[in-house]
Parts: sequence; structure tokens; C-alpha cells
Amino acid sequence: MDCQQRAFDLVSSRFGSALLGEGAFRDQRWAIIDRGSNAAILEALRDDLGFSFLMDLTCVDWLGWDAEGLERPPERFSVIYLLYNPTENCYFRLKTFVPESDPEVPTVSHLWKCAAWAEREVWDQYGLRFTNLADHRRILNPIDYTGHPLRKDYPLTGRGERSNFPQYVK
Repeated sequence: MDCQQRAFDLVSSRFGSALLGEGAFRDQRWAIIDRGSNAAILEALRDDLGFSFLMDLTCVDWLGWDAEGLERPPERFSVIYLLYNPTENCYFRLKTFVPESDPEVPTVSHLWKCAAWAEREVWDQYGLRFTNLADHRRILNPIDYTGHPLRKDYPLTGRGERSNFPQYVK
């Protein structure tokens, strides 16, 4: 049995009620999980199956999704965790959907120190907060910046923020 199947089996057997769905594309499997169970599931995958490396933690804004023939996502946002097992050279993804009305997800920065930076980036760009994250300061935008520019409802030309940025001319 390959490690992706073992990962999926662990999630379904140990966290069955938190498993909301699954998918695959080009031999890459993923599990869709309840957002409140993300830390426990990720910890089990790390400790029990050797997914010791959090390759990426990112967000997708599904606002306006209307692809013919594809199922509409249940919520506006999804947080995606890409894990890697270096012993078996195996990848596995977890996805959790987050509603716009309550954009908060438990942090996993206690499991991987690198997660804190990725969670801050998701906060900065999308406005999703991570429960118990020690530092929600902006990481890419100026500290006094308002808004979250990777949200799909953010205007392409911005809201005039750039006119307030300091100008450095030689």
C-alpha cells in the first residue's frame, strides 16, 4: 500500500467524522477535513506516518467559482496543507474549507515552526485568522495597510493605498 493510501486510511479510520471528502488529480490524493480537526489530523500524519515536512500552507478564494461540470466549493475559502514524507518520497494534501462569515482556522505553528510564516501570509493576503497564532502582524504589506489584496473582491487597481506609500526618488 502506498503512503498516500495509508495517509487517507489514517484520516478516515481515526478521524472519520472530521473527514468530509476526498479527491485526486494526477496521482496526487487529498482529504477534505473539518477545520476544527486540522491540528490533530496533521499531528497524527506527522507523528505516525512520517509526514515530517510541511511543504506549503496556502489559501484559495473561491469567490465567483463557476466552472461547468465541477462541483461548487462549500465555502468561500479553503486552506491547503501540502505534506511531504522524505523517507518514502511521498506527498499528501489536506484541505479545509473556511466560511467568509467566520474566517478562522486553528494554527499548526506548534507542529511546524515554518507554519507561522505561512499563516501570517494567509492572514495578510486573505484575511483568515489562525486561532492561537502568536503573531498576526502583516508580513508582506505595510503595517497600516487595510484590506487583503488576494481576495477576489479586492479591486485590481487597489483602493488608493499606493498613493500614500513613501516615494523614493533619486
